Amino acid sequence: MQREAFKTGDYDFHREDQALAWATQFEIAAVREGRLIKRAIRTSVPQGMQALVLNNRRPLFKDWRIRRALALVFDFEWTNKNIFYNQYVRTKSYFANSEMEATGLPEGDELKILEPFKGRVPESVFKEPYTLPVYAGDGNIREGLRQALALLKEAGWAFKDGRMTETKTSRTFRFEAITAETSYERILLPFAQNLKRIGMTMDIRTLDPTQAQKRVEGFDYDLIFTSWGQSESPGNEQRNMWSSASADVTGSENYIGIKDKAIDALVDLVIDAPDRAALVARCKALDRVLLHHHFVIPTWHLEVDRLLWWDKFGLPEPHKRGTSFRYWWYDPAKAARLKGRIRSQP
Repeated sequence: MQREAFKTGDYDFHREDQALAWATQFEIAAVREGRLIKRAIRTSVPQGMQALVLNNRRPLFKDWRIRRALALVFDFEWTNKNIFYNQYVRTKSYFANSEMEATGLPEGDELKILEPFKGRVPESVFKEPYTLPVYAGDGNIREGLRQALALLKEAGWAFKDGRMTETKTSRTFRFEAITAETSYERILLPFAQNLKRIGMTMDIRTLDPTQAQKRVEGFDYDLIFTSWGQSESPGNEQRNMWSSASADVTGSENYIGIKDKAIDALVDLVIDAPDRAALVARCKALDRVLLHHHFVIPTWHLEVDRLLWWDKFGLPEPHKRGTSFRYWWYDPAKAARLKGRIRSQP
């Protein structure tokens, strides 16, 4: 209803948040003729981390090899192609789309920050970049499944009679994903099907919003789909997300359940950064350590703002600060040319 009102000129500007609508609902004459501007504008606004979050308070997810195995089974490329019209990019950082994003191997100031933590953080932090599998988008993730099975075997699990079974206890690998959004089921169901191929069962339960919120606030879940936003100057809020002190605080954003002294120390370093250069290096160090623990299964984010507006505004060329409307202006000449033409048939 809101989109239709926009297309008939009831309001001037629209930010689209649905991939399907962006791809299919604005193929109209007004766009083709340039009366209605449709533009994806690159932005450098930090995107944070959006992910399938594994609750590390659960014994099932204590071993990093299990968490990594689950990430290998998630097929981002198929999801992006078949559900999101290839509009998203894979998230690979807790500070995605910002200068705080850890890439490659640690070096310079970041390496100096991390070196005192050797033996207290994963060894891979110093030896290999954090990576996620890249699949063809055709549903074939055979290599990822093979790697996942190898990790699960190392962690004490075996594929037996069609089920992933713990060698010592004979329990089967079963957990629950909860959500308050029925639209998330189309994301979770293909993941559940891939897990089933290696004998794992992920039950999906859709709850009413109040019930879901209560369970999330009380950390009563195995897996949830959520995100952590980030600002351009991370600070005290990082304690609420990653510190041991917040892990048992009802309603905190430490959804993972992290209790790690090295991470606590890195969070303190971020908060106490004396200048911008130090803040960037310390955030990169924190990002890298969080990633190499494989706490979550990163999903996706947008690198653009999906914007539509009737051609009655002037705006500067897109710049690295994004699409702030502070720099837009009403253009009387454009508005006069547009007058009487908005409500024409699409």
